[in-house]
Amino acid sequence: MEALFNSLAFFVPVGEPEKEIIATLFTEKQFKKGEPFLLEGKVCRQVGFISKGLMRYFLTRDGEEKTFYFAREYEFVSNYESFVPQIPSLKSIEALEDTTAYVISYDNLNRLYATMANGERMGRLIMEQVFVQALQNLNSFYSDTPEQRYEKLLQTHPDLQQRIPQYYIASCVGVKPQSLSRIRKRLSLR
Repeated sequence: MEALFNSLAFFVPVGEPEKEIIATLFTEKQFKKGEPFLLEGKVCRQVGFISKGLMRYFLTRDGEEKTFYFAREYEFVSNYESFVPQIPSLKSIEALEDTTAYVISYDNLNRLYATMANGERMGRLIMEQVFVQALQNLNSFYSDTPEQRYEKLLQTHPDLQQRIPQYYIASCVGVKPQSLSRIRKRLSLR
């Protein structure tokens, strides 16, 4: 849980009183490879902090899965557009590896905001970070070439190539696996 404390301390001071509150409201949960964190059509009722493992966000359209984000160690995982208003999710999140996460329910997160010094400020700062990341991903999809998106993915997540199948990376970049192979070949010739 120390990694969670350190991550939250990036946003607000986390002393012993705050650690006690956090420790009582978050619970450790194990997700087996392939196990869902959230299923499309269900309301997202938790936020997780990944201490070990990897998860992917994806949509299913016309029977095809479209991967659009990966969350890994020391990152928060949730579908905030479902979690905040408590409405059904349009996307799914699943573990790509056996994953350990500290999760907090919607009700417990509201308790954390109410009882922890700077709790609401922390929540706002985390949500701002999530919002900016979502906008950057959206802007990249419309302004960058697939090759540029692939390079950015490798810069931010250099270990992903060894951890997940290439077809998930291709989907996240917005190309077919064959096109990703050509991109990788061009980049290797540089």
